[in-house]
Amino acid sequence: MEPRRASEQDVVRVGVGPVSPAEVVAVARGDAGVGLTAEAVTAITRSRTVVEDLAGDTRAHYGVSTGFGALATRHIPVELRAQLQRSLVRSHAAGAGEPVEREVVRAMMLLRLSTLATGRTGVRLQTAQAYAALLTAGLTPVVPEHGSLGCSGDLAPLAAVALAVMGEGEVTDADGRTRPAAEALPEHGIEPVALAEKEGLALINGTDGMLGQLVLAAEDLRRLLRTADVAAAMSVEALLGTDAVFAADLQALRPHPGQADAAANLRAVLAGSGVMASHRDPFECTRVQDAYSLRCAPQVHGAARDTLAHAEAVAGRELASAVDNPVVTVDGRVESNGNFHGAPVGYVLDFLAVAVADVASMSERRTDRFLDRARNGGLPPFLADDAGVDSGLMIAQYTAAGVVSELKRLAVPASVDSIPSSAMQEDHVSMGWSAARKLRRALDGLTQVLAVEVLTAARALELRAPLEPAPATAAVLRAVRAAGAGGPGPDRHLAPEIAAVARAVRDGTVVAAAETVTGPLH
Repeated sequence: MEPRRASEQDVVRVGVGPVSPAEVVAVARGDAGVGLTAEAVTAITRSRTVVEDLAGDTRAHYGVSTGFGALATRHIPVELRAQLQRSLVRSHAAGAGEPVEREVVRAMMLLRLSTLATGRTGVRLQTAQAYAALLTAGLTPVVPEHGSLGCSGDLAPLAAVALAVMGEGEVTDADGRTRPAAEALPEHGIEPVALAEKEGLALINGTDGMLGQLVLAAEDLRRLLRTADVAAAMSVEALLGTDAVFAADLQALRPHPGQADAAANLRAVLAGSGVMASHRDPFECTRVQDAYSLRCAPQVHGAARDTLAHAEAVAGRELASAVDNPVVTVDGRVESNGNFHGAPVGYVLDFLAVAVADVASMSERRTDRFLDRARNGGLPPFLADDAGVDSGLMIAQYTAAGVVSELKRLAVPASVDSIPSSAMQEDHVSMGWSAARKLRRALDGLTQVLAVEVLTAARALELRAPLEPAPATAAVLRAVRAAGAGGPGPDRHLAPEIAAVARAVRDGTVVAAAETVTGPLH
């Protein structure tokens, strides 16, 4: 099978301005190819001239004619500078652990290329073009998970990428085969790069790994928050809760935008519900107030949305940044700086992990209510077919609870845990990469917890027959059954059904089913 090559229709053009989050996703997950704009070519060429002029200067210039980090005081003679760049990349490619996901590496490569394209780093044009060529050919450097402290940027992960660009280390091709870079690059017509002055430093000194994971996480979390709204609506409906608390005028009394969006989603998904109508008469309904996990869903889901909006604003500013040290300024100076510190990105990655844990915690509480006949409004214990003989969904709630417990641990911030390095030259670091890694695990956990709630609420809605669910929740119910999760009945192996619903949550099937009725949710 020939490795996939991007067509002209799916090539992202990288210029001197920022790439968009959608372009990051297209390259990372959609295998879009990459090219440089004419403006970027001009900017790269112009800044390289500045570096080459400094290379002949008798004075020391950091990253051009000096060592690095704690070794920056040594002046490096001209004849050793090519070796200096190679040594920098080889020594910094010191990661350990399992390889990180292909999409993470591709996002990281695109973002490093975006910084190179600004003309603020001083690399040669062929070096930038090599990054674009690897992305377009589907060659992904093997990057170990551990090694980045998030300052000076994601050094070890970016060095693993730069090593492959040099024709060393390993890459995974478009067919998933791991091969020596020295073999794979020439097969795709890519010349390994022999690094020149400053290039090694420019390739490894950035926040691209943590930023790429933030962009991908934001894409996933926005979908999961819509899913949480759908799941909460199904639970409110099947637990005979009230939708009156979601009224727009009540929500407007506390004008947080995310809360308003979540409440609007709940109203849309519950519209037309026969189950809700069955107990709407105030003379027949004896419930005064629902539990917080039902009544306060817009407030919690909304707060998570507003947290996400803040994180996306930070990501937008970081996408517009040119992170390197030193940088070539617009007026031709080469200056050291501290812009590589990952604190802005690390903080919001940690903040999102807190929101993820809380949304999952509320979801698990709704699931638990279904299983307790003292709280589930007349449904069988544990939604079992023959309670006592059958355990129903008892242990599915255990699974959700176990994941939520893990999510609470993952919510502990990485960004407060600075460990000094490089002989105390780098005496405060961001741990942003670690924050990104745990957020990815947290998002997977939220996916599992929401899947258990959807599975449980779907069974409960069927047990409410002959009452008719809302058209939107009925559409979700059909999608869940089509995904491979069965309805009420005697006990059976549940793990495959949880996995099936988790896939439907992850790929957007659950939200898409609701939107066939409601139109696009917020």
